[in-house]
Amino acid sequence: MKLKYGDKIIEMQGIIVQVEDGAVGIDLKGRLGYLKIPLRMLITDYPLQLGQEVGFRMSFPEVLSLQTNEKYVSNIDKKKRKEGNL
Repeated sequence: MKLKYGDKIIEMQGIIVQVEDGAVGIDLKGRLGYLKIPLRMLITDYPLQLGQEVGFRMSFPEVLSLQTNEKYVSNIDKKKRKEGNL
């Protein structure tokens, strides 16, 4: 599916609050939430440390259609059952 709305690329900033073996947790400035990304997606010339500032550009997510992807919904349900959350 194609996006209906044009890109509104905005600069976002955050602070590294978690460093794991394969991921980094970032608190977004402006009380916009928390983002966890794989290390392979982070570009850096420095050793990672808690408290470092990061910046990136992104657009607003857009819901593409009314339809749900039943494969993903089914997988989520299976995972919840396995964890005992359902």
